[in-house]
Amino acid sequence: MKLIDANVILRFLLNDVPEQSIIAKETITAGAFTVPEVIPEVVYVLTAVYSEPRESVGKILSLFIDNISVADKIIIKEALSQYASTSLDYVDCVLLARGKIVGDDVLTFDKLLLKKISNINQLKKHKLTKRR
Repeated sequence: MKLIDANVILRFLLNDVPEQSIIAKETITAGAFTVPEVIPEVVYVLTAVYSEPRESVGKILSLFIDNISVADKIIIKEALSQYASTSLDYVDCVLLARGKIVGDDVLTFDKLLLKKISNINQLKKHKLTKRR
């Protein structure tokens, strides 16, 4: 399996450089993997450079992630879902996803992220009291 970077993922998704897109497709189809650190760059390029809507980026990358090997896949997919439905930047969405899925206690001074974290914490408390 080959480790792929953001450029390979972008060529695969955008199909905008024919020679590179073919190689990207062959490599990914044969079985490729990436690391979670690559995803923010892909998100950034799709939204900032190609002006893709957040919702489309979240959906497309979530489907893509289903077809490759990557650590923390569940967290990445949750972060992409949050990214598609909020105005948070992708990295904040990763923090939010980790708080929701892993239970990490996130400290932030970002007001919007803090509000989202508070909402998740309220849901957790509600679930705990329902179990009792």
